[in-house]
Amino acid sequence: MADFSTNVSTTLDPVESIQEPARTADGAAAADGAAVAAPARLDNPIERADLSAPDTFIPESVDQLLAHSRRYPLLTPAQEIELAQRIERGDLEAKELLVNSNLRLVASNARRYQNQGLPLADLVQEGMLGLIRASEKFDWRKGFRFSTYATLWIRQAIQRGLENSGRTIRLPVHVAQRSRKVGRVERELSVRLGREPTISELAHETGLTIEQVEEVRHQRAALVSLDQQVGEDGDTALGDLLPSEAQPPEETAWDNERERIVHRAISQLPDTERTVLTLRFGTGREEPQTLTAIGKRLGFSAERASQLEQRALKKLAESPELAALREAA
Repeated sequence: MADFSTNVSTTLDPVESIQEPARTADGAAAADGAAVAAPARLDNPIERADLSAPDTFIPESVDQLLAHSRRYPLLTPAQEIELAQRIERGDLEAKELLVNSNLRLVASNARRYQNQGLPLADLVQEGMLGLIRASEKFDWRKGFRFSTYATLWIRQAIQRGLENSGRTIRLPVHVAQRSRKVGRVERELSVRLGREPTISELAHETGLTIEQVEEVRHQRAALVSLDQQVGEDGDTALGDLLPSEAQPPEETAWDNERERIVHRAISQLPDTERTVLTLRFGTGREEPQTLTAIGKRLGFSAERASQLEQRALKKLAESPELAALREAA
């Protein structure tokens, strides 16, 4: 089954949205009483910044970030939607306000990844890039809060920064992520099937093409084997000279985050649908079962089990939290 993660909720304070008459190109008020939303005004306005430019404000420390964030109010859901709509129309001031009103998310998430290879100041900078990206990608129509969506982008950006900093030979991030994904699915299928999965099975489970899976395997084969013998006597494996490494902390954190989000989405399904899905995909302690076996266990036909499975999967596909997760993947 896919990996899953936690919902992020933030209690937000209201800020007033000011309406002013719409104006034509020459500055005259629009006819028929038309009105447009003016930017939310702050008691202590700061300099405007084009967040799409390379010199976007990036704080150098958590203290600087928090001091900057205190100059901006937290937003209500309605205000998030209003700002997102303005951003879609190219309003950079709205983008600035959405980003600066959510700087606290960067601070709280950067602290989660301390002592994993990057100074806190660098984690903050990576997280800021994720927050800015979230402001550009956020789709208010899907119904989830910006804080939930932005948290995924912030953590992904921080994890990418950690991953890049930890490599002696740096691979493109998308290549490293694809390799990890194939490796994880390959391990899961090997356990489930009792044999090494085929390339077609890996492609189906990962959503990659057969060519992409073959490319990942080729890249792995091209790496130096840790079993290669080194030293004058040729009796020492290269792997013996390297420190023991478990799964990288940033990868573990991202996997755990996905797992929490998916488990939360599954927990909101009706009991029968949740049970069918759990038995079907072998989540938790259960082994994957056929629809016939599930029907016998629960007292209905395999066809009915299939209907419940499809209904549950459809609900998960429409889940706002999982939609946010897919966007950030």
